[in-house]
Amino acid sequence: MAHTTRRALSLFTFLALAGSLVMLRSQEREQPIGQSASDVMIAMRDGVKLATDIYYPFRAGEQGSGKFPALLMRTPYNKKLRAAAFAPYFAAHGYVVVVQDVRGRYKSEGRWRPLADDGNDGYDTANWIGHQAWSDGGIGTLGTSYEGGTQHALAIAGAPFVKTMIPLFSMSDVERYGLRHNGAFELRWFNWVFSIGDPSGVPNVAAAARAASDPAAAPAIADLSTHVAEYVGGLPLRRGTTPLKFAPDYESFLIRAMGGDTKLLKDMGVEVADQAERYKDIPVYHVTGWYDSWSMQVANLNYVALSRAKKSAQRLIVGPWVHSRPNIDYAGEAQFTQDAAIDLNAFELRWFDRELKGIDNGVDREAPVRIYVMGGGDAHKTTEGRIFVGGHWRDEREWPLARTRPTDYYVHADGVLSTERPGPHAPVTYQFDPHNPVPTLGGNLSSQGALAAQGAADQRCHPGAGGCKGTLPLSARNDVLVYQTAPLTEDTEVTGRLIAKLWAASDSPDTDFTAKLIDVYPPNKDFPAGVDLNVGDSIVRARFRNGPERPELLTPHRAYEFTIEMYPTSLVFARGHRIRLDISSSNFPRFDVNPNTGEPLNDNRRWHIAENSIYADPQHPSHITLPVIPAGK
Repeated sequence: MAHTTRRALSLFTFLALAGSLVMLRSQEREQPIGQSASDVMIAMRDGVKLATDIYYPFRAGEQGSGKFPALLMRTPYNKKLRAAAFAPYFAAHGYVVVVQDVRGRYKSEGRWRPLADDGNDGYDTANWIGHQAWSDGGIGTLGTSYEGGTQHALAIAGAPFVKTMIPLFSMSDVERYGLRHNGAFELRWFNWVFSIGDPSGVPNVAAAARAASDPAAAPAIADLSTHVAEYVGGLPLRRGTTPLKFAPDYESFLIRAMGGDTKLLKDMGVEVADQAERYKDIPVYHVTGWYDSWSMQVANLNYVALSRAKKSAQRLIVGPWVHSRPNIDYAGEAQFTQDAAIDLNAFELRWFDRELKGIDNGVDREAPVRIYVMGGGDAHKTTEGRIFVGGHWRDEREWPLARTRPTDYYVHADGVLSTERPGPHAPVTYQFDPHNPVPTLGGNLSSQGALAAQGAADQRCHPGAGGCKGTLPLSARNDVLVYQTAPLTEDTEVTGRLIAKLWAASDSPDTDFTAKLIDVYPPNKDFPAGVDLNVGDSIVRARFRNGPERPELLTPHRAYEFTIEMYPTSLVFARGHRIRLDISSSNFPRFDVNPNTGEPLNDNRRWHIAENSIYADPQHPSHITLPVIPAGK
């Protein structure tokens, strides 16, 4: 996915690789320490060569000598551009920095198969690095998003010489969340593919030319990035119907992913939680943000699974950040304290100095978990027009927190959300029109381009918000069921997993159900209508209620229990605020819209207005479980 900061061998293939290593190693010895080498073509086990830039150590302009630890980034985002923000910094601190275009991207050979080759390629690249004359035998890996996925892939492959990793906001466990999400498709990936991996909104002719089967088609491929919203509005996407057909690897991936091809997702090789036993036992620092598009995987899946399976230190830091932006102190419309931002290079340097150089800088004695607890601000409007949410950093010993008190908040037919169980009542029924989906306003997004805004957002439509018609709050829509508490009489901290259990039914063979947790601010002089600030959201496609490999259509009008887990959070709902749960059946264009017909995914020809019902009675107690932290603990 997009960024804004930064897989034994057979004897035959091993010998072939070793031969190429000898040749390339001799080439590398000719490179003077203190300079850089561009476009070194490193041969993989199948003969494909990957373009690699190498930045050698220096201090104060002087050339260095000897053996050094290496830092490896493998990227789909153009190695030259990615290196600028960090390679000179780490070279100046005594590291050889190796930045490589992944297979099929920019100057590297081969065909692009997202992450499917990165286990083997990462293994082979690490093996090459470890045999260079300048290598001290230690490698650290770094990089964000997709680059984090390449790190997980090589760790699962057991790559040699790799001693530690910092996967930032990292792509993983794509079958569960992040690409397909409880069966729904995350349309940010549509934008990523249609922009050929450069979701900046600016046509990337170089990436398009590398992807093109016919060079003449490169401008048409690049231009797709300017029409994403139009194509998303005209789904489903069918093979050969757009200029993406001239980038067949990209079209094939997108069609298969949108069609629910579980083999494709498993073959990407980054299902960390499922492969924790295979994962290399090395120290890993996991980095994510509460509004990151991968925070569910990073915190709730990867960190937890590896902490249980490995002896090596696993660390976790979660800031109030959107995807790949640890260097800013706000997320969408929410402003936090200035110390919410971190200096990423300095943060990574401390970890690598300890793990690769053995420097006693104290990082190994710090708490294993560090989280930013959002909230506590006075809700004034900042000069940038944001709401001051505030917050503070806190060290913890584990994740999830052991002192959490899971508290069920039940929905009631009269719109109340409370800890009291519901009484007898008929279900509430609403119509879900797939031609008029609930618009996305903020959330755990990345690579979405112009489709929607990421992070925290007031849940009121406004000019420029995709899908909005007018300026009314989402709570005014008839297809959004709103449940909220009375104003809180005391501050309430919610830190951990957010899990909604809904009892619901539909008159259709398939439909979606969504849940969104909201912090409702009371009015003040800067925000006279108050603010409805999103905390977390998620979705479930009804046919996949039992998991991605067990699709089963609904029996109309039968009540089912659906589990909808949102991404985790840490937030203090302040005294006087309300806790709100919105339930509906769409969140577009964060997720693709269900046509409610039960036709194959991404292959429908019909649309149906569904009548969906939410139950709130003693036999069907729909609720959300909030991880409440007892006051003073």
